[in-house]
Amino acid sequence: MGVTLTEQAADHIEKYLQKRGKGLGLRLGVRTTGCSGMAYKLEYVDEQVVEDNVFESFGVKVFIDPKSLVYLQGTELDYAREGLNEGFKFRNPNEKATCGCGESFTV
Repeated sequence: MGVTLTEQAADHIEKYLQKRGKGLGLRLGVRTTGCSGMAYKLEYVDEQVVEDNVFESFGVKVFIDPKSLVYLQGTELDYAREGLNEGFKFRNPNEKATCGCGESFTV
């Protein structure tokens, strides 16, 4: 089981990569922060790191370092618009709780 993108997330990433004019895909990881302990981090990838785990959904590659994969295994990344807000939504089966502001999570 890896990490997947919804079609909406893949479309958004692909459009942004085209707009940038470069990039191999999206790097998804976790970092220690926030009131619940961990937060997601996203960045666009221009060069693959040898240790990266690479998953592909709808033609878009997602790169994950081995330490983050433990916390992200089985995650689905979606992109949604709700009213005036839009952004990535994480459906992570490993999450046990999230903080009140929604910025961090615990596993």
